[in-house]
Formats: sequence, structure tokens, C-alpha cells
Amino acid sequence: MAVLTTVYKEPAPIVDRENPLESMMSRFNVAANILGLDEQTYNVLKAPDKQVIVSIPVTMDNGQVRVFEGYRVVHNTILGPSKGGIRYDTHVHLDEVKALAAWMTWKCAVVDIPYGGAKGGIICDPTTMSAGEIERLTRGYTLALKDVFGPDKDIPAPDMGTGPREMAWLMDEYSKTSGKTSPAVVTGKPLVLGGSLGRVEATGRGVMVSAIAALGKLGMKPENTTAVVQGFGNVGSWAAKLLNEKGVKIKGVSDISGAYWNEDGIDIDEAIAYKNAHKGRLEGFTGATPMDPDDLLISDVDMLVPAAVEDVITEHNAHDIKAKLIVEGANGPTSASADPIINEKGILVVPDILANSGGVTVSYFEWIQNRQGYKWSEQMVIERAGRIMNDAFEKVYAVAQKYEVPMRIAAYVVAIDKVAQTYKFRGAY
Repeated sequence: MAVLTTVYKEPAPIVDRENPLESMMSRFNVAANILGLDEQTYNVLKAPDKQVIVSIPVTMDNGQVRVFEGYRVVHNTILGPSKGGIRYDTHVHLDEVKALAAWMTWKCAVVDIPYGGAKGGIICDPTTMSAGEIERLTRGYTLALKDVFGPDKDIPAPDMGTGPREMAWLMDEYSKTSGKTSPAVVTGKPLVLGGSLGRVEATGRGVMVSAIAALGKLGMKPENTTAVVQGFGNVGSWAAKLLNEKGVKIKGVSDISGAYWNEDGIDIDEAIAYKNAHKGRLEGFTGATPMDPDDLLISDVDMLVPAAVEDVITEHNAHDIKAKLIVEGANGPTSASADPIINEKGILVVPDILANSGGVTVSYFEWIQNRQGYKWSEQMVIERAGRIMNDAFEKVYAVAQKYEVPMRIAAYVVAIDKVAQTYKFRGAY
């Protein structure tokens, strides 16, 4: 008989990070004031529609039953079904999930796709779990949220600690509960299960498209531009590769194992191949010299691409950033306290809700293809995503010029205005 254990809830270490929900709301408040948002709409938009906390009992390989805590926050559905990833991480907490869900609402609105925002997470360390344990956890989470998920209600996707494998399990488990194969309930699936061509690199490609557009505004050419990429996971490695193909010299990269520098430029294809051959880590890579990860962010380059986690650029290091351009591949990599410092330095920032929205854009394409029962070519996906990203960039840049505000605030203005106008016309409250 399995032995029941206590709820699994690893203590989060004390770190110098701002509350992501507070960071999101501080930007939201500025944009709301610019728009002159009425009090009723403000109160509706600042609060999530739904917050669900579930306990997921999982039989571990040693026979013990461990109970994991999971979350799903649906921030808003006025534009359409909610959309957002599921992360497996020991540091998942409700405020983080609420902030990420709200960011998804604004992200979808910025690129003008008919989705609302949501986010999910489970407090766990997937690196210490077997494939069987992760599968049972994923299926348990799906069952616990079967009344929340749905192709027309709430559509999850991969995030930190999850990928196509977990999405396949989620689709299968949901399909069992609904009595029919339902590929459109989740995106980021393997190609054979209805995944979209171009999805794996979509977020990184969106970062590249945004970066090239921003370089144009600064009068800079890619072939004369140097950059560092902080975070060399899916988003960072693809952003680095695609920027490198455009002529940008990537001098520094980092991952969980440390930071690496090559004054002459890192061979990104070689770095990716090394990472893939060494359990996803750059440790021991001979094509660059190890350096202090903190120094990577303040190195002397033209462009900084933070593509790892939240709050890596703070009031403590913002003064020392030398880059002329920051393109945010991660969600919330810049704390609210760092914003005025960066703005005062005249650094152009392409904010997360614009720069990394290539992922949700191609997720939308995957959902459309699943609904149509027809697969698009990779070239069609790339061209359509590129057009959407460029259009969104130009719209946000124009709003920034109109109101004389940073692009981050302009992106919030664009997003909040779209959602608020939709409420107005639908008369939804």
C-alpha cells in the first residue's frame, strides 16, 4: 500500500526580486492614466476572472504518494478563450502566475489575436522526477482542471519546465474526459499530434524580428551590431541563432551553468550543438571563455537580450547597462524599479509583451490549424508571424512617439485600449 506524505511545497530561497504582480500593476497604472481609463473598467481589468488552486496526488516511483500544489489563473476572456503556458518549477507561486496571466492578456491584445490571458503552474522540480512521475503529475493536473480547459475556453501551452511531451499527455488526458480527440485544447504539441511547423523557434524568431525592427529605428545595421543573450534555453538559443544569421555578432551567452564570452563572436551553431550533446548545458564549452554571469548583463555591447527569468535587470544593475537596445525574450526580465533608470539612460526597450509574443502568435496558428484540420507550410507560418510581429512593433512604436512614453508603456496602452474598447462595445459588465 502506498504511503501518504505531506503536500510537496519546497521552500523558495530568499532572492532579490520584486513581486512580479506589483511590477505588472505599476506599468498597468501608468498606461491606464494615459488612457483616462474609467474606474469601472480599471477595476475589471486589474483583477483575474478566475483563480484555481488544486492538489494533485501522484504515486512516485518509490510507492509513496506525494501531493503537489498546482495553479491555473484565467485573467481575462473578453477577446476570446484564455491562452497561456504551464510551468513546472519549485518557485511557482500564485502572485507570479497572476502576473503572467495578465501579461498574456496584454500580449495577445498587442499582437491583435483573439485570445485572453491565462497561466498555470505546479510547484515541483521536474529535473529530479522520472518521466513516469511527470506524466502522472501532468495527467492529474489535467483531470483537476478538466472543467477549466477547453478549445473554446482555456488553452494551455508549454512554459518553463514543460514541452511537447507534457502537452501530448495533457491533450490525451483531456481527450479521454471529453470522449473525443481534441487537439485544439492545447498548443505546443509534437508535430504528429497536430503541432505547428515553426512553433519551436517561434518565440526566438519573434525576438529577432523585434530586434531587427528596433535596430532600424536606431539607424543601426545588424552586421555592425554586437549583442549578448542571457539565457540559452529554447527562446535564447533560437534568438541568438536567428540574430546571428542576420549578421549580429553574439559576443556573450549564459545558461544555468554560467556565462561565456568570445570577443570575436561565439559560433552559435556550435554552442547549440554542444548544449544539445551535454544535457542542455553549456558548461565546458570551449568556444568561449567563462565569465561572471552578472557581468554579462553590463558588458560593452550594442544589444542585450534577457531571455531567462523575471527581474534580472533591477535598480541595482540598471545604471551599469551599456547596451543601446534591450529586447526582452523572457517574461518580466526588467523590474519596475529599473524602468526609470533605463529610460533616463535613453536605452530603447522592446518590452516582453511585444518582443516575445511570437510564441503565442504561432500557438494561435496551431489552434487555427487544429480547428481547420489542415496543416500550413512552415514558410506560411514564418511569413504570417513576421507580418503580425512587424505590424505590432510599428503600432507600439507609433503610440510611444504620440504620447512620448517608453515602448513598454506604449505596449500597455495599445493592449489595455483594445481590451477596454471591447468591453465597451460588448457591454460586458
